[in-house]
Amino acid sequence: MTNRNQILELANKFRWGLGGNLHDALMESIFKEASDIAHKVVITKNEKGAFSFDKKLDKIVTNRWTGFPIMFILLAIVFWLTVQGANYPSNVLSNLLVGELPHILKNFALSINLPHWVAGLFIDGGYLAMAWVISVMLPPMAIFFPLFTLLEDFGYLPRVAFNMDNLFRKAGAHGKQALTMSMGFGCNAAGVVAARIIDSPRERLIAIITNNFSLCNGRWPTQILIATIFIGGLVPAQIAGLVSAGAVVGVAVFGVFLSLVTSWGLSRTVLKGEASTFNLELPPYRPPRILQTLYTSLMDRTLIVLWRAVVFAFPAGLVIWLISNLTVGDVSLADYFINWTNPFALFIGLNGIILLAYVVAIPANEIVIPTILMLTVVHFGLTGVGAGAGVMFDTSSIDATKQLLEVGGWTVLTGVNLMIFTLLHNPCSTTLFTIYKETGSLKWTVFSAIYPIIMGFTLCFLVAQVWRIF
Repeated sequence: MTNRNQILELANKFRWGLGGNLHDALMESIFKEASDIAHKVVITKNEKGAFSFDKKLDKIVTNRWTGFPIMFILLAIVFWLTVQGANYPSNVLSNLLVGELPHILKNFALSINLPHWVAGLFIDGGYLAMAWVISVMLPPMAIFFPLFTLLEDFGYLPRVAFNMDNLFRKAGAHGKQALTMSMGFGCNAAGVVAARIIDSPRERLIAIITNNFSLCNGRWPTQILIATIFIGGLVPAQIAGLVSAGAVVGVAVFGVFLSLVTSWGLSRTVLKGEASTFNLELPPYRPPRILQTLYTSLMDRTLIVLWRAVVFAFPAGLVIWLISNLTVGDVSLADYFINWTNPFALFIGLNGIILLAYVVAIPANEIVIPTILMLTVVHFGLTGVGAGAGVMFDTSSIDATKQLLEVGGWTVLTGVNLMIFTLLHNPCSTTLFTIYKETGSLKWTVFSAIYPIIMGFTLCFLVAQVWRIF
C-alpha cells in the first residue's frame, strides 16, 4: 500500500510539475524530429512542389493574426449569401404555398361540402403551418448547406477547427465544436448530427447541448424583423439598417460567447473532465466537387431536416387553430393561457402572447412571427386584420407589423427581450428528436430543452429590471 501511495504521489507531482500540455509537447517534438529527418534524407527535385501552394496558404489562414479575420469574413459572406439569396425563392414559395394554394384548397373543401371546422383545422391550421415552414426554411438551407460543404470539400473547415482548438480547449471543449457550432447556424438539428466528428463522448455531448446557442435559419427572420422595427427605430433612418444588422450580429456573437461559457461550466461540473488532445492532420486543398456537393447537401441534410420539421409542424398547426377557436364560455383557450401567463411574462419584459407563440411553435421556429401576429389580432379583438382566428398570417410591410405590435403593447424592451429569448429558448422538436437519437438519453434531451429556457428567463428578467431602473 505504501508503494502504491508513493507511486500516486509521484504521478501527481509529475502531473502538476510537467503541466497539462505534456502530450502536445511530445507530439510536437516527434513531428519536428520526423520533419528534420525527412528534410535530411528526402531529396526533392522541385522545391515548388505540389504542396507549396498549401503551405503558403496555410501560413495565412492558420496565422493567429490573419486566420480569425479570414474565418469571420468567409462566414459572414456565407451568411450574407444565404440571407440575400433566400429572399426571392422564399417570397415565391410564400406566395404560392401560403397565398394561393390555401384558396384552392378551401374552394375544393367547399365543393365537397366539407364542414367548416374541418377545413379550418386542416387547411388554416395544419397545412398553413407546414407551408410557413417550407417557405421560410427550405431556401436558406438549400443555400447554406452547399456553401458550408464546399468550404469543407475545399479543405478550409479543418483549418477553422485548428484555429479554434485553443479557445475551445480553454473552455473544456473540443476544437471541432467550432464546426458543429457553425453548422448550427444553418440548422441546429444538422449541427447536432455534425457532433459525430468529435470522438470523445463527453466533448461530443457538450457540443450537442450547446449547439442551440447557434442562431439557426429559422430564428434569423425573427431577429432581423424585431431588430429592424425596434432597434433600427431608435436611430436616424440613414443608419437604421446598419444598426439593425449590428444588433443581429451582436446576438449571434453573444450566442457563441454563451456556448463557450456553458462548455466551460459543463466541463467543470456535470461533464467534468480534461479536454482531449486534438491531433489534426490538415488535408491538402483541392477543388470542390460542386455537383456531388449539391446533391449530398440537398439529400443528406436539407431534405431530411426539412421533412422532420414538416412532420412536427403539421400537428403544431392543428393545436394553434384549436386553441384559437375552442372556447370556455366566451373566452378562447389561447386567451386563457395569455391572461394566465401575462403577469409573469410582463415581469420579465415579454408578454403572454410571446410565451404562447413559443409553446405552440416548438415544432418549428419559422412560425413564431405569424403566430404572434395572429394571436395579437385574436386577443385584442382587432378587425380588418388577418384572416380569422387560428389563421397565421404576415403583414405586407414592416410598418404594418410595427403598428400591429404597438397595438399589442410592445415596447423597445419587449423587442430587445424577444431577441434574447429567440436565442435562449428550448430547441425545436426536430432538434430535440435528433438529440435523443444521437445521445440515446432522455435525461440529456430534457436537460438540453430546459437549460436554455432557464437562461433565457433569467437574462430577460435581469435586462427588464435594469431597463426599468434607467
